[in-house]
Amino acid sequence: MPDSGNPEAKASPNLPWTTRLLMTAVAFSVDVSCRPNMTFNRRLFNLVDLKCSASSQPKNGVKSSDIVIDSGRNLWFRLYTPTNIVTETSTTSSLPVIVYFHGGGFVLLAANSKRFDEHCRRLAKEIPAVVISVNYRLAPENRYPSQYDDGIDVLKFIDSKISTVEDFPDCADLKRCFVAGDSAGGNLAHNVAVRANDCSFSNLKLIGVIAIQPFFGGEERTQSEEDLNDITPLVSLKLTDWMWKAFLPEGSDRDHPAANTFGKNAIDISGVDIPATMVIVGGFDPLKVWQKRHYEGLKRHGKEAYLIEYPNVVHGFYFFPELHQGSLFIDNVRNFIQDQSAKS
Repeated sequence: MPDSGNPEAKASPNLPWTTRLLMTAVAFSVDVSCRPNMTFNRRLFNLVDLKCSASSQPKNGVKSSDIVIDSGRNLWFRLYTPTNIVTETSTTSSLPVIVYFHGGGFVLLAANSKRFDEHCRRLAKEIPAVVISVNYRLAPENRYPSQYDDGIDVLKFIDSKISTVEDFPDCADLKRCFVAGDSAGGNLAHNVAVRANDCSFSNLKLIGVIAIQPFFGGEERTQSEEDLNDITPLVSLKLTDWMWKAFLPEGSDRDHPAANTFGKNAIDISGVDIPATMVIVGGFDPLKVWQKRHYEGLKRHGKEAYLIEYPNVVHGFYFFPELHQGSLFIDNVRNFIQDQSAKS
């Protein structure tokens, strides 16, 4: 299909200087941590990847706790429960469940990274919802399909063993479960939803996928990747190429179906029951063409899909409370969850 770039692609997003400085600093830290020999310097990157502990006492109206599934592969999740719910909807007796996969190119960050803790806490409070933020294995130490396997194992745990978790609230409605994630986490959300078709859940029902600026790609260089390469350093071609090489099976290229979901090597999903999907795209995100192609691929295969585009935002805009689009993002996610919940 033709690939037309954004006519504003060579302009610059309107960002506060503090936001721009932070993004540049993080991108630099990632860049110097990605070694030429395809190893990642975690000790160095952890100097900027600040972590925070769970809080059994409510913090900003949300309490949290950590639940270990498999210590051998460091598979665990952080559970967020809103404690002061104020809502006028008819679902005051129960809350939807969001299983959230963090971003980071499959290589970096964690469920207890400060930015993700704040992000998931905000989702829990403002949607409102019970949020399960997954800590999965990372590449290059653990390549594809480790991350997808971890995602499915978390869903199986939620379906069969979540009742054994003391902090899991009675108001959580497992029949209104959503898989969500940003960047690589958005990729994970889609692929976990696809693989969930092979599972027979007794208590859990997936009714939606929320793909927030999902990390997809391919061998082709799209117009947006070329035009926006220097504008959003967090997802520059240099970094994303390295991350795909670290994540995909050795010898694979970026047209592997894990990266290029509707490319020449794609898996046929015509007969796969994929829940309604919300794809969120930013106008200054170099990955936006791949994200739109993912949405178009879902529609072409007869799946229920919705495209939400914010023309003036960069990759990861939802992490910065100073950007007003973050509130609009929360509203759009809330509306999607409410709409799908009403249909279930």
